Amino acid sequence: MKELVEVIAKSLVDHPDEVVVTENETDRAIVVELKVAADDMGKVIGKQGRIAKSIRTVVKAAATRDDKKVVVEIVQ
Repeated sequence: MKELVEVIAKSLVDHPDEVVVTENETDRAIVVELKVAADDMGKVIGKQGRIAKSIRTVVKAAATRDDKKVVVEIVQ
């Protein structure tokens, strides 16, 4: 899941070298944290959070194959 989020985020931002994705696995779910440059935050979130919601939807669909719950968090 980490690689998927990283590829999507790098294709959206102006500074792909500043994209950092970390993955933490808990007993309930896999938490994927996405950090981007401050200038690119709006591009990853989108108007009314539409792009962020789309990223979460794609990752959730990919995780369904593995029967795992994945949570994508966008942090500053």
